[in-house]
Amino acid sequence: MIAAFMAPAVIFVAVFTYYPMVAGSQMAFRHWDLADLTDKSFAGWGNFQEIFKDPLWGTVLSNTALWVFASIVPQLVIGFALALWLRRRFRFRGLYQALIFFPWAISGFLIGILFRWMFNSEFGVVNDLLTKAHLIDEPVAWLADPHTAMAVIVVANIWYGVTFFAIMILAALQSVPDEIYEAAALDGAGKARTLFQITIPYIRTMLALTVLLRIIWIFNFPDIIFGTTGGGPNNETHIVTTWMIHITQEGDYGKASALGLLVVAGLLLFSIFYLTATREKGAKS
Repeated sequence: MIAAFMAPAVIFVAVFTYYPMVAGSQMAFRHWDLADLTDKSFAGWGNFQEIFKDPLWGTVLSNTALWVFASIVPQLVIGFALALWLRRRFRFRGLYQALIFFPWAISGFLIGILFRWMFNSEFGVVNDLLTKAHLIDEPVAWLADPHTAMAVIVVANIWYGVTFFAIMILAALQSVPDEIYEAAALDGAGKARTLFQITIPYIRTMLALTVLLRIIWIFNFPDIIFGTTGGGPNNETHIVTTWMIHITQEGDYGKASALGLLVVAGLLLFSIFYLTATREKGAKS
């Protein structure tokens, strides 16, 4: 009886998750190009070698590292601050929560388009405001320079991801008993001491898992980049996942599948290392 109830879910996952994974994995070791579908011969490690020899590989790796770590730290800090503020009781708190949580309901691709309009060099609102404030003399081509374009998409990702941390941390903070804070206040503990010796240790496990989930999410989040720069200018703002989609659009499915396997392997190794490191740190304390 239990097997009969579980069968539909198992079949669905097998067909739409595991089968594509297996099929995509075997494509990574074959010549699979839409330009020549007659040649699907075994390529061995050839697709992986093409990736490592590609001149864009180094740029993609550095962009991915910048995209992840320049986004995750501000998201965590700002989200934590907002969660601490929203935990307090004040008038119209529900309204403020709705306004802060609203960005999470918007499509990442739509956010990318909005930021592309905002930072447009000709009619963007950012250039207009900076010009009226006399901070710039002429419009800045934000999305035409790789450095400023990368800064724009990171800012967009920070704005989008702060909400996730605010939601998760606020839920964790509500599980901290008020009696602990009352006891700390009676002992004369200040706000900083209460934060670092009570609040953070109490929700440490949730924080570690939330950061890990968000890192994996950001790593696999090409929506904002495609909506804002499309990987440009001159492919200089591609991260690993946007580059993989770009290779797929060019028709080289074998190379794209090989890059996908590298992404899965990299995230798996990072997750194992991260969980091991955080567990050891928690055990020592």
